[in-house]
Amino acid sequence: MTTSNPRRAERSNAKSRLWLAAGIMAVATTCRAPDREPPPSGEPGQVTGELGGGILVSAAASLTDAFDDLATAFEASHRGVDVVLNLAGSSALREQILDGAPVDVFASADHANMDRVVESGAVSGGPWIFARNRLQIAVPRGNPSGVTGLSDLADSGRLIGLCAAAVPCGDFARRSLAKAGVTAALDTDEPDVRALLTKIELGELDAGITYVTDVLSAEGRVAGIEIPESENVVIDYPIARLAAAPNAEAASAFISFVRSEEGRVILERLGFVAP
Repeated sequence: MTTSNPRRAERSNAKSRLWLAAGIMAVATTCRAPDREPPPSGEPGQVTGELGGGILVSAAASLTDAFDDLATAFEASHRGVDVVLNLAGSSALREQILDGAPVDVFASADHANMDRVVESGAVSGGPWIFARNRLQIAVPRGNPSGVTGLSDLADSGRLIGLCAAAVPCGDFARRSLAKAGVTAALDTDEPDVRALLTKIELGELDAGITYVTDVLSAEGRVAGIEIPESENVVIDYPIARLAAAPNAEAASAFISFVRSEEGRVILERLGFVAP
């Protein structure tokens, strides 16, 4: 799930698989209502008393490192709460939610997938924009094929990868290429940005378009090549509490933490920009 910290990835993956599998099986027969009626709009709401239980947070793959750090910090200050991260492409997470998965919090890498969830009536609190990101060309360490800009992604002699068009990183990459008037000589469509980044790290691809934050997360195992502002895309990350959140109060508290000054410091340390 994350390329920069295998132990952290193993912990989150194991917890996510257990919770999500159990939740999706349970939702086929019943959907637990929140213990408290969440506020219909506005801020996430006040926390009353000690929080407990677990929350399932479905977050875009590009938020892997940030949300692992946010979850760890949140659990440290709310020791009765267990945060389980379900990390994948935003479109896959959207479909899980629309199919009835018992998710407490959804953090998307774009407006489009969040809007679909909102339009379905599945959101009770939010959404709020909590971070921004930008695109960057990622190449293997040392840039062996000598990529210098978006125009080089049109070279059929290079191995080029993008995220699939259905997920935000793929959609945004194609928008950036269109701005530059470039048609990529595409060799692979990957399901999410972390899958794409892994292939670039391993040298299986000469270049791909990822987020600035993902290049940073690779800690030198890939290099980043800037995309000019005129050809780049600004990415908003919205977050929301789900109407059927099994633990609505803890979900609200987590969202408040993500949007707090402490949360902002964590996000900015990992390359995100405050909205």
